[in-house]
Amino acid sequence: MSHTTGVRQTQKLRTRQALLDAALVLLEHQSLSSLGLREVTRAVGVAPTAFYRHFDGIAALGVALVEQTLGSLHGMIGAILAETGDSEVRLDRGVELIAGHVRAQPAHFRFIAREQHGGVGPVREAIAAELRRFAEEVAAALAGEPESRGWSEEDLLMLGGLYVDHMVLTASALLDAGDGGEEAVTGAARRRLRLITLGRLHWLDGPGAPPTA
Repeated sequence: MSHTTGVRQTQKLRTRQALLDAALVLLEHQSLSSLGLREVTRAVGVAPTAFYRHFDGIAALGVALVEQTLGSLHGMIGAILAETGDSEVRLDRGVELIAGHVRAQPAHFRFIAREQHGGVGPVREAIAAELRRFAEEVAAALAGEPESRGWSEEDLLMLGGLYVDHMVLTASALLDAGDGGEEAVTGAARRRLRLITLGRLHWLDGPGAPPTA
């Protein structure tokens, strides 16, 4: 790659990120379905035609924001799941991870909370796909634990989904809590996750239990 090509590529990446950042600021006051392409390019100071060098449209920009917000979490959550030892310690670390990301990127998580059930189909689908991937990763990690002996793949995926759904709800609660309410939200999140864990230990007990494999 020549020096000139490298400079152009760097500038292109900067402009792309500037468009994402500007959109995120504008989305603090409106939904993605009402966001105009010209609003975004005006905020960045580029021509509207320049937008299409980076995104096919506003929906594609929204999908990129989803990937930027949730994509980076996979590696960190995977590292926590790979840890051995006390499961409650891992739950605590998971809550801390979510709280830290919401604290560092509140606008990103407000976008996810608003658009998860919003009017832009590709963005809804992208969020659902990321959350489904999280649930699958959690289920795969749980499958290797002694407590999961006898569990079906379907039930493990259901359990993974419960953990993921709870973390999404925790992120939303943290957004509403403000600085003074974070401790109460994370404390409640830890207790509820422990309740799910206790239920897991007795899922195969009793006459109503699902059949074991």
